[in-house]
Amino acid sequence: MSRLLRIALTAFVIDAGVTPAGAQTPTPPAQTAAAAGRLRVYLDCFHCFPDYVRDEIKWADFVRQPQDADVHLLSSSQETGGGGRQVVLRFVGRGSFDGQDYELRVVTLPADADETRRRAVFQTVVVGLLHYMARSGLPAGLNVEVEAPETGGAGAAEQRSDPWNLWVFEVSGRGSYQEEESQSERSWDLNFSADRVTEAWKLSFGIEANQEIENFQFDPEEVDEGEPTELESKSRNREGEFFIVKSLGPHWSAGVRGLAAASTFDNYKFRGQMAPAVEYSVFPYRDYASQQLTFAYDIGFERVRYNELTIFDKLDETLYRHGLEARLDQRQTWGTLQAGAEFQQYLHDLALYRLEFDSEIDIRLARGLSVSFEGSASRIRDQVSLPRRTASQEEVLLRLRQLRSGYEFSFSFGLSYTFGSVFNNIVNPRFGG
Repeated sequence: MSRLLRIALTAFVIDAGVTPAGAQTPTPPAQTAAAAGRLRVYLDCFHCFPDYVRDEIKWADFVRQPQDADVHLLSSSQETGGGGRQVVLRFVGRGSFDGQDYELRVVTLPADADETRRRAVFQTVVVGLLHYMARSGLPAGLNVEVEAPETGGAGAAEQRSDPWNLWVFEVSGRGSYQEEESQSERSWDLNFSADRVTEAWKLSFGIEANQEIENFQFDPEEVDEGEPTELESKSRNREGEFFIVKSLGPHWSAGVRGLAAASTFDNYKFRGQMAPAVEYSVFPYRDYASQQLTFAYDIGFERVRYNELTIFDKLDETLYRHGLEARLDQRQTWGTLQAGAEFQQYLHDLALYRLEFDSEIDIRLARGLSVSFEGSASRIRDQVSLPRRTASQEEVLLRLRQLRSGYEFSFSFGLSYTFGSVFNNIVNPRFGG
């Protein structure tokens, strides 16, 4: 039965006993798949449209705590090469289903409407839950309809052809204007990207440009004599980058990244960068939905020209640098953990480096009790582009230029405790839900 359901998921459109809103849906009796009653499900999946799932599935109970569940459902999402999304649904058996864990995947296209994505994910959730219920008995009145796609003919050949050869392009722009009696602000930004992703290669190109202009008018009676009554600030950024990656198997990848940029804030008239890189994944890349531990190393050069003379008396220079990065990502029934460490260093002067740590963790300590921590810390010793002159008060207050800093640090934590009814079946959307 399990193999049949997996085939149905990937090859057919499945409607498992659920019809669109407004249609009549048979209500099954209180017959169960779990040993002690109706199948109990804990939805720990932001990408599975949980409100919709709870509202549509009437033959299972949804609980508020994972300790009460027969099935713990988790999810993760990642962009596909065509610009769509792949949602991975992880079904983790608990209690009598302990050890019966597996994954189902849903791929939606960039042009799919939200309703299309929602139905595709929902149908996959249904298939996954029926896998557990089938072991003890499916609910009465279940209706499964299977529509086989076309397997031949001109229509199928047309679907397989791709005039774009897997390339996906995106162009976007935005502008804004805001005005008050003594202040106005206008800004714009433009973006372009081109991506092509296959099992063997990943190619990504992007261009971004933005500008912001602010004007301030002061009451002449509130400023000192000789001081200006108007102030204008401008910030401008331009950036183009590319990244080419070659797959070297389930654990290794190699690539090269490049950058060309200009920034008034960072004092770059021009900054060009090229760096080959290699990455090793401790777990196979395919396991990204549940666990990832990667190590990456890159080494390359920068060619830079500065807007102003720097603290090292430079207006242009060529720099060589290398970097090492480690990333950990875990999503399990006990909670989630994301952590990373990155080290960057200039090779002409080893005292010029940057070391960064960041982490986010959410742990379920006990029934209804969870704790979360989020923090980051940086040791900064690589600010080679800082202007030599002292920043003006306007530049500091308006954040028009980068300031000297030896470190950055942030930390937050949270504690939550919920109690009450075990069940979480009802969805009530009145007054915004």
